[in-house]
Amino acid sequence: MTFQKSTVVPAAEGRVKIDKDDNGNYSVNVKVNNLAKPSRLQPERKLYVVWMETENNGIKNLGRLKSSSGFFSDDLEGSLSTISPFKAKRVFITAENESNLQYPGSIVVLSTSDFN
Repeated sequence: MTFQKSTVVPAAEGRVKIDKDDNGNYSVNVKVNNLAKPSRLQPERKLYVVWMETENNGIKNLGRLKSSSGFFSDDLEGSLSTISPFKAKRVFITAENESNLQYPGSIVVLSTSDFN
């Protein structure tokens, strides 16, 4: 599934792939490109966090989005691969100042529509 166009970072694009494994968990793979460095946003932020809205368990922090060559270098690409026991309703990315948050901030830079 692709992310919807962003009003915060209009050039940003990305995809989310979710597969159920043999243990009943969900493998979540997020890839984005053309995502501006969070320090260039207004207001300025330090990093991007990937979140998952679940069907029955609320919103879960999946982790910090990282680039392959250091956190958001000039290639403006990032990814996250993780496992979750929860079934996703949608996935979204926020700009934050820290990664160990329980709830997302208000700056949503990318979001999928609801999964079917």
